[in-house]
Amino acid sequence: MTTITRVDARDIRFPTSRQLDGSDAMNEAPDYSATYVILHTDQEDEGHGLSFTIGRGNDLCVAAVNALAPTLVGRKLEDITADMGTFWRELTSGDSQLRWLGPEKGVMHLASAALVNAIWDLWAKREGKPIWKLLVDMSPEQLVRCLDFRFVTDAITPEEAIALLRRKAGTKGEREAEMKAEGYPGYTTSAGWLGYSEEKMRRLCREALAEGWQHFKQKVGGDIEEDRRRAAILREEIGEQRTLMMDANQMWDVDETIVNMRRLAEFNPHWIEEPTSPDDILGHAEIRRRLRGGLEGGIGVATGEHCHNRVMFKQLLQAGAIDFCQLDAARLGGLNEVIIVVLLAAKYGVPICPHGGGVGLCEYTQHISLFDYIAVSGSLEGRLLEYVDHLHEHFVDPVRIRQGRYLVPEAPGYSITMKPESLEMHRYPEGAAWQDA
Repeated sequence: MTTITRVDARDIRFPTSRQLDGSDAMNEAPDYSATYVILHTDQEDEGHGLSFTIGRGNDLCVAAVNALAPTLVGRKLEDITADMGTFWRELTSGDSQLRWLGPEKGVMHLASAALVNAIWDLWAKREGKPIWKLLVDMSPEQLVRCLDFRFVTDAITPEEAIALLRRKAGTKGEREAEMKAEGYPGYTTSAGWLGYSEEKMRRLCREALAEGWQHFKQKVGGDIEEDRRRAAILREEIGEQRTLMMDANQMWDVDETIVNMRRLAEFNPHWIEEPTSPDDILGHAEIRRRLRGGLEGGIGVATGEHCHNRVMFKQLLQAGAIDFCQLDAARLGGLNEVIIVVLLAAKYGVPICPHGGGVGLCEYTQHISLFDYIAVSGSLEGRLLEYVDHLHEHFVDPVRIRQGRYLVPEAPGYSITMKPESLEMHRYPEGAAWQDA
């Protein structure tokens, strides 16, 4: 038996704003940050998890983790994993006073995600498997017992989820072997940050092409003429045969989105991401209708990195508002809720393309996309996994890319354990990385 003895929450920040890495129209100078959690146990293994923020306010998320930590201390891992669905509900809703601060959204849900993902990391390490393999090896019934279907049974029931998982169970081994041989297809955002100069964009595009990337994303949402100029540069560099996506990071109203995307349509964007408020479900549906998303020659609509919970995703799917589901591994309440969204998207026929910008999110999402393909959807159609070339060197088991594809992670856990020296150097505000700030 493994008992959780202590929860260690740390404020970890990277000064990425100095080079404008991660810059977009809404977030001009982010400092990629992590509310980083370590679950200490009476055994050799530790559980590691994080939630992603972009700087100021990360301390609030750390405080929220500390408020939730008593729910875990003294608990046995085996008792938690025997009924993960109940544990998840207890953590996110068991304390009604803390739940009031959400419910199931915002800082409290970010904190829940860090803790929940640390539990999964610990479980996978104890089983000697990477997270994707832990999930793939579960029976449909075992997996569904890990989930809390409250508030979404009008869209998907546990019985429907089991049926979905059984549908592809017999051929999981074939897809697992395929992924180990070929890897999972990705796209890069690294050349398209809004704060980069034209010279830097061109250089990064050419480097990405030499590395085998076929799919690229551009940040838009500033001055429309500047967006058009940058789109022309990207198209010139990558050619017409490669995929170009665009991301407005919530900058536009609904009508403004239509006007701007009609002006950008000549560059053949595959999708427009987060065109308007992430909470505007009907607005996204209207944008999709008017841009003819989902139709040949139309522009797809993608969103999800700021979608708080499974209920919002349920409504986006029910409303026919999105062509691509961009769930975030740490904004949703950890892996339990992520799995429900993966199942919802499969039922509605919408491909999963997880959000991968930030620190640690690519490490997380590789497991989610592998699970989706191998055990749930059985299809790569419309599916791409975001890649951002920042901060991977700080992880013990970082993502590995070959010819624009994610290689399958092999080490036990959720790939989110950071190097001790990186944690020490980037601890805010006392770490060495912040002493010359």
